[in-house]
Amino acid sequence: MLGYISVGVFIDGGYYAKVNRALKKSENCIIRVKSLFDFITFRLAMEEDVDQSDCQITEAHYFRGRYRVKEAYDKKLLYNERKFEDTLIENDVIFHYKHLREVEKDGVVQVVEKGVDVWFALEAYELATFRKFDYVVLITGDADHEMLIRKLKALKIKTVLLTWNLTDVDATSPLLKEEAGHHWELSHIIYDHPDLQGNLLYRLREPAALLGNDF
Repeated sequence: MLGYISVGVFIDGGYYAKVNRALKKSENCIIRVKSLFDFITFRLAMEEDVDQSDCQITEAHYFRGRYRVKEAYDKKLLYNERKFEDTLIENDVIFHYKHLREVEKDGVVQVVEKGVDVWFALEAYELATFRKFDYVVLITGDADHEMLIRKLKALKIKTVLLTWNLTDVDATSPLLKEEAGHHWELSHIIYDHPDLQGNLLYRLREPAALLGNDF
């Protein structure tokens, strides 16, 4: 049992946005960041048999690709981006962005997000090394982070993979689930504790269609 638990949280913004898109479509809701963080500390405190006040998220980081300002303005994304960033700031989340690029291939425009996954992994590993977190919580479903989890385990840092599958097809990489020491699948947890979903979500005042798909 640990006396005081220091937790680092690292959020894959692309994955987080995918979950929010599914929630907007099905519930007209999005994740309430503060409630999600409270859930993390509550569950870790319960597992370690300490008071929740002794389990603290000491750092939280969010990684995402985003458009340059003119492109975001043309696509009418600026307000929603700033609104979401306000939520991150209110919860002391440090955000890390790289610019998106649009590439046309065979007449189809594709959005390219390059380097964010590598940055996510390097930053998580480096901070875990220097900050000596007791737990690292990764909010992602990307198989590219399998080696990150393996490296964190080598540092003897307990690692939690937190996912929320809201589709018929599991979006979380099987390799990632196998590597993680702890895997919290929120759809399973909510099935056992139905009241949790209401606590985690924020009901949108505006119709979801007006808010777009970028947060």
